[in-house]
Amino acid sequence: MSERLRIAITKGRLLDQSVKLFEQAGLDCSPIKDPGRRLIHAVPNYPLDAVLAKAPDVITYVEHGVCDLGIVGRDTILEKGGAFYEVLDLGYGKCRFALAVKEGSDFYGTYKTRRIASKYPEVTRAFFEKKGMDVDIIKIEGSVELAPILGLTDAIVDIVETGATLKANGLVPIETVAEVSARLIVNTASMKLYKNQISDFIAKCEAQLEGKA
Repeated sequence: MSERLRIAITKGRLLDQSVKLFEQAGLDCSPIKDPGRRLIHAVPNYPLDAVLAKAPDVITYVEHGVCDLGIVGRDTILEKGGAFYEVLDLGYGKCRFALAVKEGSDFYGTYKTRRIASKYPEVTRAFFEKKGMDVDIIKIEGSVELAPILGLTDAIVDIVETGATLKANGLVPIETVAEVSARLIVNTASMKLYKNQISDFIAKCEAQLEGKA
């Protein structure tokens, strides 16, 4: 394997769990674990360079071919889209998109156009289009829970892990919009150019996910 692959990884919790997976697969991740200010790190014992990036940028780098592979949450994939192969569900970073309303409100029991707040307008739009429902979507950058509390919207679509934040703000999830976990994505051209190397890397990850040495 002469050519070094480049993988973009979402910074934060997904990075920590990715490093754990790589180490189980025998990769030396010491440069990634102690990054300092550097954003690109060479794995010493495997032809792989890790690029640490924000989730939407992971998709951008892979789509444009400056990175061959990427690790990103399915939430970002659903919202941003893009032309790449989604090759592996890594099984960590699990959560879900949920539709949530103020406790006691009847979201579906009205004919008026509902207003929905979300940081993820594309995910929200796709969900309600499948239902054949016309909704007004308002993009919120901060705490979406505020929107129904303040009377701005009838509901929110947001990522939910435990539901504790919803409960603390008098909201309840009424429907799952989509399940989310970390995914391994591959640039379409890289898959052809470096098929053997990428297949080897995928196999290493799969072996750990399946509990094989």
